[in-house]
Formats: sequence, structure tokens, C-alpha cells
Amino acid sequence: MLKYDIQNRNAFSCLNTNKNIFNFTTRSHQILVLFLLFLCFSACKNNQNKNEETLKIEAPKEDSTDISAISTKQFREFEVLDSRQMSRLDIWTPFNAAMSEFTTEDYERLKPLILDQDILSLQSQITNGNLSYELLTKFYLYRIREFDRENDLSLNSVISINPMVIEEARMKDKELKYNANRHLIYGMPILLKDNINASGMSTTAGAVALRNNRTSDAFLVQQIKSAGGLILGKANLSEWAYFFCGNCPSGYSALGGQTLNPYGRKLIDTGGSSSGSAVAVAANFCAAAVGSETSGSILSPSSQNSVVGLKPTIGLVSRSGVIPISETLDTAGPIAKTVGDAAILFDAMYGFDKDDKKAIRTNYTKGFYYGNLEKNAVEGKRFGAVKRLLEDTLYTQAIASLKDLGATIVEIDETQVDLPNFIRLLNLDMKKDLPAYISNHANPSVKISNIQDVIDFNTQDSVSFMPYGQALFRGIVADKGDAQYLRRIKDTLKTNGRKFFEQPFNAEKLDGFLSINNYHAGYAAVAEYPAITVPMGYTENGAPKGLTFIARPNQEKNLLKWAKTYEQASKKRIAPVDYN
Repeated sequence: MLKYDIQNRNAFSCLNTNKNIFNFTTRSHQILVLFLLFLCFSACKNNQNKNEETLKIEAPKEDSTDISAISTKQFREFEVLDSRQMSRLDIWTPFNAAMSEFTTEDYERLKPLILDQDILSLQSQITNGNLSYELLTKFYLYRIREFDRENDLSLNSVISINPMVIEEARMKDKELKYNANRHLIYGMPILLKDNINASGMSTTAGAVALRNNRTSDAFLVQQIKSAGGLILGKANLSEWAYFFCGNCPSGYSALGGQTLNPYGRKLIDTGGSSSGSAVAVAANFCAAAVGSETSGSILSPSSQNSVVGLKPTIGLVSRSGVIPISETLDTAGPIAKTVGDAAILFDAMYGFDKDDKKAIRTNYTKGFYYGNLEKNAVEGKRFGAVKRLLEDTLYTQAIASLKDLGATIVEIDETQVDLPNFIRLLNLDMKKDLPAYISNHANPSVKISNIQDVIDFNTQDSVSFMPYGQALFRGIVADKGDAQYLRRIKDTLKTNGRKFFEQPFNAEKLDGFLSINNYHAGYAAVAEYPAITVPMGYTENGAPKGLTFIARPNQEKNLLKWAKTYEQASKKRIAPVDYN
């Protein structure tokens, strides 16, 4: 592929526009040609200068409340669709021999046993001898190979496959008889967002600069494996967890290409930044997936793709070995088709990590989070419903369902507080946290060591490495805030975030707060409150929406119980039609 930058592309455009000039042959015409070319290149240079001016990043202003760069955006046209860095062959050539005996007939036979089934059903089929972990794994691999890249239904949701996953699935089958009391995650193929370290694969954050970042397992991956889970592969994401370009669509990365929504391919936004994780779950490419969130990055894609996403209290799930934005706000969490499956994966993931400064030690035994979710858990509970959201018919229908289940709904006005310098918190955290990750958890061969190194690397081939620019990374470098200023930002944001929720919680004696999608994710992020989103239906154009429950810290069990009760009563999720 030819490599060229914006300046050369503009010059080429000018030459192309004026190519008929060269048909003149007289001397006077040649002089005229030279003069016109001079004007053309001058105009191109002026246009280039104007473009460069629009890309200049000023130092962030004090008390800025603008978080639009990382919030949900309107759907926009794509400049890039398929990856320029990898192909379907790159992913599947190593698996051709192992998958050669798995036929289309095998796939069709297994479809009723696996497609859109929850983890309990899958485990039951395996226990009854109708299925094996190896066949389950091959079924998902077959679907990814058929649907995910370079065809009319491609979603670009998977960025790499664990080269050992089939052999590991066979081992799970062999060891099954010795694991009578196994965790429900045992043998389940799980996809990881590609900012989470896992052995046997690179961890890239979707960035070309990290394409060879082969690492050992992150702590949370160790937890999943110790419970018996299988790591199927890595899911695509919004590059650098969506804190990179500022003017790009959700779900795009230079390595993985543009992730697309199975409910409206090229029509409905995927949400981000855990775009590939949510899309892969919706399209039945895995039993469940792991995403990560700083502010809305689990809630947004989960709701946009009609699946369940849990953003836990920061510290319950380790962040060690996860490429960071902000050690203040980052957390990983489960994404699944059902609340029960999300609970099973979360139960396998959580655990105290002594190397995570915000780690929370619990006394819960394995099985705590997915046990006893079946009974009506909302009866007698008080939930705050935001008045301005009551114009949304799906939201009002969800509230009616909760009322029918015995919940008390209190209509509330949102507490008027700002989130000043939210972007600056992310700037100043990432400026120090990314170098720390590279020093402690990246492959020693990785050549970058800080944000400026990434910027410099990308300018080598801007069209391939950063087609939407890297404005947010430039903003990080331009931000000169010091450690003392960062502490002040953190304190202010946490105080304001807690005030946003605690004022109605205390005044109305609320148990939980009801939102839509990731509408209040910024407040939940800085308050460090957990949240879960559950499918609540579809708009007239088919776009999914989620009912989001938010609660006080360490209330994940209650969130799962409330969400499960609503899920069972409403049964709103419908699988994407074209992928069944």
C-alpha cells in the first residue's frame, strides 16, 4: 500500500484537478501552466496551513466542563472500514488444520444447543453429553470466521484469537470428571477487550505502536483462568479506549478496523470503547466478554448492542496489566447476553490484587455474585426516575414494569452540579499511568514509553495509523497540570459526583437510580458508583436501548438482582436477525 500524508494528498488532488493543463503545447501555454500550478500549490499550502491550525491543541482551560470528546456522539460516516493492518487470513491461517474437521453440518447441528443460549444451558448440555467444550469453542470460532471480517455481514469485532484455545478446550473436556464442583465459568470461551494482557496474544489497545506487545496474563485474566474459563481471543475496541482521536466513530482502531453494530450495520453506532466486546456478545461469537470503563465504555456499547454490561465499583476487579486511561476511574467488567451470565463472569473476575492501589478486599466466596438471583428483588425498593427522561417511551415502559413488580418509583430532578476539568483528570492520569503500564506490564521490545512517543510513531504514516487524527493525545501532552492540581481535580469531581446521587438518595430514601444507556456514566464514574445496563427495547429505527441501574459502592449484588428481576419480567432482548 502507498503511504502518503495529508500534505502530499492535497498536492496530488491539485495536480489531478488540473491534469488537463498539460495538454497545452505552446510556449505561452507552458508559461500559463507554470503560473497556474504555482497558484494551485499556493492554494493547497494555504489549505494545509488552515487544516494544521484546526489541529493545534491549546493547553486546557481551568474549570473546563466539556466532556463531549469522550461522550456518546451522533452516528457519523466512516473514513475507514476494514483494517489496513490485518486480514482474515492473518487470523485464520493458524487454525485451518484444527478447524478442518468441523463442518457446516456440525455447525447447523449444534446451532439449537448453543445459539443465544445462556451459560447455565450450555453447561447443562455439556453435562448431559450433548456438547463438549471443544465443540463449543469450535462453534464460536466458526461463527467468527464466517461473519466477522471481509464479507457483507462483517462486524470487525474480533482482533485476534488465542492460538491455544482449541487444545485448552480439549483439556477442559478431559478434566471435567475431576471438577464436579467447578465454577460455572469453567470451559466457557471468553473474549477480552484488547487492552487487557493475556498470554499468547498481543495486547494493543487497537494501536499499531503496540502490535507486538506480547505479555503475560493480567491479574483479572489469571482469576478467570483459575476458575476454569477459556480465553477465546481479543475483541476490537475504540483505539486507546476512545481517549485518542476526539473526532472519530465509536469502535474504530487502526489495527482492528471499524467495528459495526449487528442491529444496524453501518447505520447504528456501536457505542464505545468496549465496542468489540459488546458486538461479539450480541452476535454470539463467545459465551461472554470482558470490557473496561472509564466513563461509559461498558454501559454505552452494551446498551447500543442490546446486551448486559456491569461497571463495578472501582477496586473489586484488578486493573494490573490493563492498558490505562485513568487509575482514578478505570475498571474492567463483564458483558453478556443475560444478567445471569454477567454475574457468572463477574464472579470469576473479581478478587483482591495487592498491586492495585484501589483494590477492595471482600469476604465473599466464589459463587456469591451469581447465586440467588431468581426471586423478585425490586418489590418494596425505591428507585429514582429522572423527570426529563420520562419523554422516552421505552424508559416509561421500563418504569411501568418495575411498578408492576412492586417497586416504588420517585420522579426526581437531577442535582445541578458540574464535572469541572473531567478531561484534565484523564489527561494528567494517562500522562503518568501509560508509562507505568509500559514499564511494569508491557513487552520489553515495545519502543514507545510515553504519549509523545505514540504521537511521533503515528506521524510516520498518518493515513494508516491515525486517519481521524490524535487530538486527545496532543491535548495530554499540552496539559501542564501538576500532581497537586490533579489531586484538587479528583477531590472536586468525586465530591460533585457523590452530591449528584446522594442528594436524591438521601432526600427520597432511594435504593437505586434509573437512567438510560450511559447518560449518567460521567457522574457514576467520578462518584465511583457501580452501574448495570439491561436491554429495554428498540427505537423505531431498530436502535437498542438499555435501562441502567446505578447504586452506591459495593452494591453489585443488589444491582444484579434488580436487573435480573427486570430482565425476566420484561424479556426485551431480541437477537440481531441477520446473525441467526
